[in-house]
Amino acid sequence: MEGPSTRLCASQAGLQSLADRRDSSGDAESDPARDMKTHFRVCRFIMESGVKLAMRSVPVVTACVLYHRFFERASLCAYEPYLVAMSCMYLAGKVEEQHIRTRDIINVSHRYFNSGSAPLECDKDFWDLRDSVVQCELLILRQLNFHVSFEHPHKYLLHYLLSVKSLVNRHAWSRTPIAETSWALLRDCYHGAMCIRHTPQHIAIAMLYLALNSYGVELPVGDKEWWQVLCEHVTKADIDAVISDLLQLYDMEAKCI
Repeated sequence: MEGPSTRLCASQAGLQSLADRRDSSGDAESDPARDMKTHFRVCRFIMESGVKLAMRSVPVVTACVLYHRFFERASLCAYEPYLVAMSCMYLAGKVEEQHIRTRDIINVSHRYFNSGSAPLECDKDFWDLRDSVVQCELLILRQLNFHVSFEHPHKYLLHYLLSVKSLVNRHAWSRTPIAETSWALLRDCYHGAMCIRHTPQHIAIAMLYLALNSYGVELPVGDKEWWQVLCEHVTKADIDAVISDLLQLYDMEAKCI
């Protein structure tokens, strides 16, 4: 019996009509560096497509985690990353109960790679591509052993923000966009595999720590550091490790422009 991975490879040609891809990495570059750039670009594609599909933030980041988890186990050489990304968006919509039609995902992806073009006709190429997306979804489920529900840092960051807000002068809080910056930094984390390397609590604490330090907001000093009060098992080394990974992503972004 023909498996999903076989059928996916056989029908990848349908995606090539979409992807006159924006990847222009040099051949002399090492494989890990080239792969990191590819993953960064593909996750940016997921983020931008998610906005056009009116996806909520949690389904979008779930799609990114699915993508990173898949390629944690699979090789970029074996699978078309943008096709995997499209299937991750489709699957994430189901997981987070915001179902997205495959036709919408395909048309948004088509416009992403072919700006200003008309929607795809419902011809053989379209149905081949749709079949590829569905078959790739099955492949992702098998590769992840159907473990597709994840704990994100969002609920922790919300709790930490509310706790820190009560400790800061309300005028200082209103003058500095601590909350907005923290949420923006958290979203950026999903462009790389750091979102699956660190625990949700550590990521949330690190994003808030970076936002507070960026604006020079100081919290009252007690027997413990504020982050230890909010999350007992986190250390300064944990926070530094998360921030270091995020800064590497920003350096990656500069190279991907």
